[in-house]
Amino acid sequence: MDSLFIGVAAHKQYQMPSDSVYHPIQVGALDKPTLSGYQRDDDGDNISALNPNFSELTATYWLWKNCAADYKGLVHYRRYFTINKPLNPFSVGKFSQVMTAQQWHQLLAKYPVVLPTKRHYYVETLYSHYQHSHDIEPLDVTRGIIQRNLPDYLTSFDKVMQRKSAHMFNMFVMRTDYFDAYSTWLFGILFDLRNHIDIAQYSVQEARVFGYISELLLDVWLDVQQPLFTEVPVMFMENQHWAKKIWYFGMRKLLGGSKKDAHIE
Repeated sequence: MDSLFIGVAAHKQYQMPSDSVYHPIQVGALDKPTLSGYQRDDDGDNISALNPNFSELTATYWLWKNCAADYKGLVHYRRYFTINKPLNPFSVGKFSQVMTAQQWHQLLAKYPVVLPTKRHYYVETLYSHYQHSHDIEPLDVTRGIIQRNLPDYLTSFDKVMQRKSAHMFNMFVMRTDYFDAYSTWLFGILFDLRNHIDIAQYSVQEARVFGYISELLLDVWLDVQQPLFTEVPVMFMENQHWAKKIWYFGMRKLLGGSKKDAHIE
C-alpha cells in the first residue's frame, strides 16, 4: 500500500478524524505556541510568515517541500471529502462520514488526482464573481504574469475565467509527482504576483488575496496538464449560514467588491 499523507489545515485546536492518514497542520504557526498533536507549518522549508496572505496555502507549501509520501493532499478542519453523500451536504457533518484510509487507497488506485465536486455559480462567470467579491486588480495582474511567463497557459486561463463552476477550497489529494508539479507552477505565479501588487491598504480579509487567486488557478493547470482525476463531494463540518451568504452576495453585486470591505466576505 502506497503511503498517503493528508494534511488538515487548522489554526486552532479542533476535533480531527481518527484515521491515521490525516495529519493536522498548524497554519500560521510562526511565533505561536504549538497546538497539541499538530505539525507546525514553520518547520523546515516554509512560508508560515505569509499565512495572513496565503491562508491554507502555507500548509500546501509545507507539504510540497517537506512531505515525501507517495500521495499527499490537503483538506480543511471544517471541510472534508466524503464518499457517503449526506442528504444535505451543507449541514453539520459527522466525522464518521469522512473518507477513510481504505476508501482513499481504493480511489487513488484508479485516479492519481482527487478533487472536490465543482462549485457552481450559475448566474456569474468566475471572473465576474471575483470582480463582485474582491479587488479585481490582482486577478488581472495574474493574467499578465501568465501571458508573459507561461504563454501556453493563457488560453486556458481565459477559458476558465469564463466558466461558471470551479474546483474550489484549495482541497485536493494527488500522487506526489502531480502535487509537486502543481505546487511548483502555482507558487511560481503567486510569488511573482506578490512582487507586482501592493496589498498594504487591503483589509484583513482581502489581504488573503493569494489564497483566493489560487482557487481559480487550479482549473487552469488542470486544463493544460489533463491529469486523470475524479471528483468527490465536500462535507462541511459546521453550519454554512446560507441566508447570510446570499445577502452578502447581493450586496457585492450591488456595491461591487472592495479591498476595504472586510465584512462583505
